Amino acid sequence: MGSGTQTFQHRSLSVKLWPPSHSTRLMLVERMTKNLTTPSIFSRKCGLLSNDEAEEDAKKMEELAFAAADQHYKKEPDGDGSSAVQIYAKESSRLMLEVIKRGPKVNDGELADKATDLRGTVFDISGGHRAFIGAEEAKELLRPLGEPGNSYTKICFSNRSFGLDAANVAAPILSTIKDQLTEVDLSDFIAGRPESEALDVMNIFSSVLEGCHLRYLNLSNNALGEKGVRAFGALLKSQNSLQELYLMNDGISEEAAQAVSELIPSTEKLKVLHFHNNMTGDEGAFAISEIVKRSCSLEDFRCSSTRVGTDGGLALAEALKRCAHLKKLDLRDNMFGVEAGVALSKAISQFTDLTEVYLSYLNLEDEGTEALANALKHSAPSLEVLEMAGNDITAKGTASLAACIASKQFLTKLNLAENELKDEGAILIANALGEGHG
Repeated sequence: MGSGTQTFQHRSLSVKLWPPSHSTRLMLVERMTKNLTTPSIFSRKCGLLSNDEAEEDAKKMEELAFAAADQHYKKEPDGDGSSAVQIYAKESSRLMLEVIKRGPKVNDGELADKATDLRGTVFDISGGHRAFIGAEEAKELLRPLGEPGNSYTKICFSNRSFGLDAANVAAPILSTIKDQLTEVDLSDFIAGRPESEALDVMNIFSSVLEGCHLRYLNLSNNALGEKGVRAFGALLKSQNSLQELYLMNDGISEEAAQAVSELIPSTEKLKVLHFHNNMTGDEGAFAISEIVKRSCSLEDFRCSSTRVGTDGGLALAEALKRCAHLKKLDLRDNMFGVEAGVALSKAISQFTDLTEVYLSYLNLEDEGTEALANALKHSAPSLEVLEMAGNDITAKGTASLAACIASKQFLTKLNLAENELKDEGAILIANALGEGHG
């Protein structure tokens, strides 16, 4: 009896989490390579790595992270390796962030030119405290934009509130560079202004920027409503090449959503569309669905916290069937219900490139969850993030979900909080994580 107990204990201690298998190390290299070649906020500022350079850097980073973790593990050979795994993950993340911020490699002779080029193409006054801006300050702040021969292609006026006097100063300056602009960020640029003045300011900016060939436009955090959307009508109607459009926290109601759908002439090139935190409702979702239907290149769609119910969810699910290239889907905090969840599963089954899915607080229940889990299991082979919190999922609906999770070798984030899994469901999920991600 005593001998048997000793043998059992010995076997338990022999199970080690370190070192990782060769296939696990290769998967990490592949994941880092993918992250380094995916457009992001940093890549817009620092540049995007080529596939060859990203793969080379990823291999070096993984080797460095492994060496650091392995050195730590050798100092605690009697441990289970969990702390080494943590160091491996943290060091990999740290090194990858450094490379992303560094951008593509350049030789010494090119480095200064690159830094100068970045300073010369991005004009950003969003730093510092959120504040009103008057005519005199506008003249001083915007002076570089009026200098002959500048090469600014992106402007960011976020976090500064423009009044009518400041807008009148900005207009003639912007008119001199409008033909070279490709990215415009006017998020949160009329905060605290009376409605009539804010609308006048938006009309001025819209008129002067009309005809710009933009790839990126951010009008978030401006409490636009329908009046605000239509105030930007001249600018919106002139856009035929938009790749990214952000209308978050803008008071986008049913009427405002309809205005957006009417005003933008073409969304064929649109890759990113964000409508987070608006009061869109079902009727507004119908209008957004029309935009989505015309956006066959869409890769990142966010329509979270928009008060969309079952009917609107059904419309969005149908529209999303046309977006075969979708990589990121965020529909959190709406009132879809089971029927819309099942309809959405039919669209998701077509998304082979999907890497992030946010479906929390949609009232999916077991039936909707099972449909979506089954769809994801047979699609999205590179899924990294899955969130389905607050959907009244019970142990009954967990079996399909567990099978889906076990099949996703690249899954790094899972959120199933505020459900009714109980012990039975939690054990199924734990086993799936163990089987599929060892």
